Amino acid sequence: MKITYLGHASLQIEVGNKTIIVDPFITGNELAKSIDINSLKADYILVTHAHQDHILDVETIVKNTRATIVSNYEIVMHYGTMDLKGHPMNHGGSWQFDFGRVTYTNAVHTSSFPDGKYGGQPGGFIIESSEGNIYIAGDTALTMDMKLIPMQCKLDLVILPIGDNFTMGIESAVIAANFVDCDKILGYHYDTFGYIEIDHDKAIDKFKEAGKELNLLKIGNSIEI
Repeated sequence: MKITYLGHASLQIEVGNKTIIVDPFITGNELAKSIDINSLKADYILVTHAHQDHILDVETIVKNTRATIVSNYEIVMHYGTMDLKGHPMNHGGSWQFDFGRVTYTNAVHTSSFPDGKYGGQPGGFIIESSEGNIYIAGDTALTMDMKLIPMQCKLDLVILPIGDNFTMGIESAVIAANFVDCDKILGYHYDTFGYIEIDHDKAIDKFKEAGKELNLLKIGNSIEI
């Protein structure tokens, strides 16, 4: 499984001969200007919630690739009115896709479309595949629900927001990594805006003190599990 960081909370995941894009916010991110969304491949787009900094480029990528949108019921129905194909899910539910098993998890956050329309309840995703298991937390606070995840599967990588202010910060993310019983972390949702800028060295050291490895990828770079 290969995971490429596209900036902010956007990811490209290659698994099982399929390509997944998560929360595409690229054209609106000055830091991600090196990424050409028109060249991105996608079989699926996973959307954690409806905020603009997670959905901005969904329509463009789907129209370019005919990808299937996977998200909560409300978000999938929203895009369904545009004749964009989707697979609706809700919290605690799982589905076996052709690349692996996906579970939609709880997240503590808000969710609305840019026009104020209700975007359903926010969530995250667990992906279990023959190439490894990952947990994409989405925009969330630290929550005790995370303790349930290692009861269901053994994670190879956890992807956590670390920018603080709108989501958990570094200290809470260290606790979250303990809750999900995973020592390898990919940080995201940081540095894009002034509210979420972080000290990279301090963040890496905090995780190291806890016996964990925090990966902060440059935009366009990848990690493999």
